[in-house]
Amino acid sequence: MRVFITGASSGIGAALARHYAATGATLGLAARRQSRLFALAAELPGNHATYPLDVADAAALQAAAADFSACFGCPDTVIANAGVSVGTLTSETDDLPAFRRVLETNLLGMVHSFAPFVAAMQQRGSGTLVGIASVAGIRGIPGAGAYSASKAAVIAYLESLRVELRGSGVKVLTLVPGYIATPMTAQNPYPMPFMLPADVAARRFARAIERSASYAVIPWQMGLVAKLLRLLPNPLFDAIFAHAGRKPRGLEL
Repeated sequence: MRVFITGASSGIGAALARHYAATGATLGLAARRQSRLFALAAELPGNHATYPLDVADAAALQAAAADFSACFGCPDTVIANAGVSVGTLTSETDDLPAFRRVLETNLLGMVHSFAPFVAAMQQRGSGTLVGIASVAGIRGIPGAGAYSASKAAVIAYLESLRVELRGSGVKVLTLVPGYIATPMTAQNPYPMPFMLPADVAARRFARAIERSASYAVIPWQMGLVAKLLRLLPNPLFDAIFAHAGRKPRGLEL
């Protein structure tokens, strides 16, 4: 099995890399943090390729995809996991670059991650594209407008892609995590119910991929919470979340 993972140097990406390496898969590992990426690859069993890059750089991903495919063949699964999260406020003009960075990484970075592989998967008639969204994309979270907007866009994008590829043999899975214990959530100054360790989350993600799900919220309890939040009338939602804790501004992980 061949698996290409972005955002592989830490958190969910690293946990997925460890999971798949333990099963004997050949991995393509892409991430911005070169030292962490190389350290992860060194600890994994098997033969893997590493690509220090930023998913906002479409050309870099094209080159990585071409190299991986030339060395090992077209991946069976591509997991677009790379993402950043930072507190943002529209009233603060200093936050405009953060809005751009979050959207470029979380949304366009996913497009850049999938684009080099789609044609080859279609030609082969098989493959799975997995996009990591978030329950923060279900409703807008105050103080996290950029992150919520990016993840809402990811959910819509993956739905569009799934229908576009219907009948081609290429599957698209929208994975919607709740709270996972990663560096990204470590600085959140508010309660995070049903939090999962990253390794446990990785195993559950892998099971969703194996069963060819098209949409999965993990853990399932957060799926129920997300549905309830979606059903709340705006005045009630606003009243509940107006005083909720917020991710600090200027913190990018």
